Amino acid sequence: MYDPVQDGIEKNVISVSYKEEKPPNIFSKLVHSFWELKTDIKLPDDFCLHALPDACVNILFNQKDTSIAGVTALRTSYEVLNLGKEFHYVGIQFFPGVWQGNQNETSDTFVGSPYLGNLPLIDTSNQLSDSTFADKHTVLSKLVSQLIEDKLVGVNLVTEKILLNLEAIDTVADMAAITQMSARQLQRVLKKTTGFSPHDFLKVLRLQQSFKQH
Repeated sequence: MYDPVQDGIEKNVISVSYKEEKPPNIFSKLVHSFWELKTDIKLPDDFCLHALPDACVNILFNQKDTSIAGVTALRTSYEVLNLGKEFHYVGIQFFPGVWQGNQNETSDTFVGSPYLGNLPLIDTSNQLSDSTFADKHTVLSKLVSQLIEDKLVGVNLVTEKILLNLEAIDTVADMAAITQMSARQLQRVLKKTTGFSPHDFLKVLRLQQSFKQH
């Protein structure tokens, strides 16, 4: 299955830890990983994360300020995010096309303001705040289950076919053939479920493939 590369952390940065765990098997077609990025001590300089586009949607929780949370996804270019000298983030990374909420509510910029939406993100962040990363999995899994029940997360058969056959796809026409859709149908479905045009979706997947080959 699709395995996007980890966002770039410069090798000379110490005292910043990143952990990633696979979700329970029942979520294996929906969730790529549960993750945590945090400073172990206050850094002397601001830390910049090189965030790479991967077509995934993340739910992000700021554990330093549990009022800050959001649904986020990069589009077609990478961003350098200044996270400051101290930070602690926890998140859920969903496979492309799995998020079925309103695409217009998905931020493609740095999430740095209090969450004002209707999802139970603040309650979840508060539940996460006093536990180890291993213990956070239960809380994150509970949220995923609720999102499935609310039909905000679900298997996307179109993007799943594309990701499973990525090695055989060179063009948008290949993508349409594999999904057994016309180019117009594919355009409509991908735009609705991922926010991407077929061309941009393929561009991001190819970028990820190029990183994997290095």
